[in-house]
Amino acid sequence: MVETALKILEKNNLFITGGAGSGKTTLTRSIIEEMQKDGKKVACLASTGMAATLIGGQTLHSFFDLGIANSQEELERNGKLDAAKKIIKLVGSMDIIIIDEISMVSAPLLDMIRLRLLQTEFKGKLIVVGDFLQLPPVTRGNEPIYFAFESPSWERFAFETLHLEGSYRTDEAEFLNLLENVRHASIEEISIRALDELVRVLPEDKSAITLLYGKNISAQNHNRAQLEHLHGDSIPLSTYVTIHDKKMQERDVERFMSESRLESVMVLKIGAPILFTRNSWNYYNGERGVILSVEEEAVWVKKADGKSVKVERSETTKTKWIEKGKSLTEEKLITLSQFPLTLAFAITIHKSQGMSLADYVIETNEIFAPSQFYVALSRSVSAHRVSLTRPNRGWEKLCFVHPKAMFFCKGY
Repeated sequence: MVETALKILEKNNLFITGGAGSGKTTLTRSIIEEMQKDGKKVACLASTGMAATLIGGQTLHSFFDLGIANSQEELERNGKLDAAKKIIKLVGSMDIIIIDEISMVSAPLLDMIRLRLLQTEFKGKLIVVGDFLQLPPVTRGNEPIYFAFESPSWERFAFETLHLEGSYRTDEAEFLNLLENVRHASIEEISIRALDELVRVLPEDKSAITLLYGKNISAQNHNRAQLEHLHGDSIPLSTYVTIHDKKMQERDVERFMSESRLESVMVLKIGAPILFTRNSWNYYNGERGVILSVEEEAVWVKKADGKSVKVERSETTKTKWIEKGKSLTEEKLITLSQFPLTLAFAITIHKSQGMSLADYVIETNEIFAPSQFYVALSRSVSAHRVSLTRPNRGWEKLCFVHPKAMFFCKGY
């Protein structure tokens, strides 16, 4: 598949898509490795700080210096030439620009990106990665959703599509069939029966399960309440902040911390269940464990398989490409250092993106966005490791997909 992608990139821009767990991220990382082996300059970008962290990159706004502009017109008014001059060498020097989680990129944002590429005379190739039948762009209030593919820029980029099928997350045929039906909002009698079977009575002791909420405040409240029930002292672990660029202000740090889904202080207790939030050689993103001991620079975690692992702090870095002499270098602006852990009592569906989960419960009555239920359900490694609360509405109303996304995806 890597060879196919590289062949496409010789002539065209590339759109990598497929359902949850189909290998989009793995393929993207392989492309990056191959390109960098050949000495190519690759920029890895995403619309949110959390998504950017997962691919070791930057946010779109930071890389393209979009500031507070919300449209192409605003971007042109806010200093078209000056802004372009600051990044013309950076963007123009890139061989490949990758945009992850393209479903969360709005049409106006894609238009601003194309304007920047035109201003900087970008000659490389663009790769966009994601599934439009997953989470849509975030909007304010009742603003309508405009997907990236609705932008005139989408057609002008002339992407060639590479559609990945299957799943590396689960190999259960019936569960995969259910996931595909939920993904396409094709809920018939067989799917309704399968979903009904996943509705299970929750245990009184909820410390052994993870509740998946649609709203951040619900997850926070549940985590705090469950942590208080545990015996022992609370152990605060501060997020270390290193400011490399003196121009960075406190609000810049706060914004970067929020984008990266990191709290200034993470509170743990011995015996608290956790989820790993990164992949490593001895644990994976979404794997469950229990805190054994906590030190300032190391946390020992016992995993479900009985193995104990030492977890060290990991760094999340905000960077910027700058011109030094006749070359471009990527310089650090802010570095956040924290353990790649989160309390496992509850997390949000947004935060679960990229995770493979087991033994969790979806709070179905907090589903409010198109494709949100599919994202939540498709985190599971098995139909036997996920439970649902009984929704107050029918499954058909819970499994909804934005009609524009559905129509677009029928084309491939």
